[in-house]
Amino acid sequence: MAKAPDNAPIITVRSRTELHGWLAAHHTDGQTVWLAYFRKHHTDHLSYEPLVEELLGWGWIDSLPRALDADRTMLLIAPRKATSAWSAINKAHVARARASGAMTPAGEAKIAAAQASGMWDFLDDVERLEVPRDLAEALAVKAARATWDGFPRSIRRGALEWLKMAKGPETRAARIADIADSAAEGMRPKPFRR
Repeated sequence: MAKAPDNAPIITVRSRTELHGWLAAHHTDGQTVWLAYFRKHHTDHLSYEPLVEELLGWGWIDSLPRALDADRTMLLIAPRKATSAWSAINKAHVARARASGAMTPAGEAKIAAAQASGMWDFLDDVERLEVPRDLAEALAVKAARATWDGFPRSIRRGALEWLKMAKGPETRAARIADIADSAAEGMRPKPFRR
């Protein structure tokens, strides 16, 4: 999802049922919105997992979180793009949504389109932490493979996705260099440093 629009409307939901109703009415609008929901201390708290299952059930996706006030937090949500790759986490949410009956024809259509385009399986190698040949060679040249292998799984997975999502060969080469150079210096790749 693109940079967060500060002027996107904010909708507040108090339950999964309210979110379901809003998505039923607006899932074809194509508009990015901030979805506000109540924090754990509030009686109307909606936890993240059912929220995401509901979004995916309608063919929507969440991205950027942001605090709203003392009682509410929010997520930027939008219809899922055809070029959006599916993570293992979102596939697991889909499986739960299917099991609970939360998947709608709109959500199933997004999945069918992703399967037809290859975006459903696009990140499978990333999820398996398979290091592509060009990155493996760069890590070998820098004698940094052991450092790479010592990074937490989440960092390796994130870096592999970052690399795979590079739009062109120059960007890919720059990302490989960053990953290998950073590992050689004992650091995480730049986007994953704290």
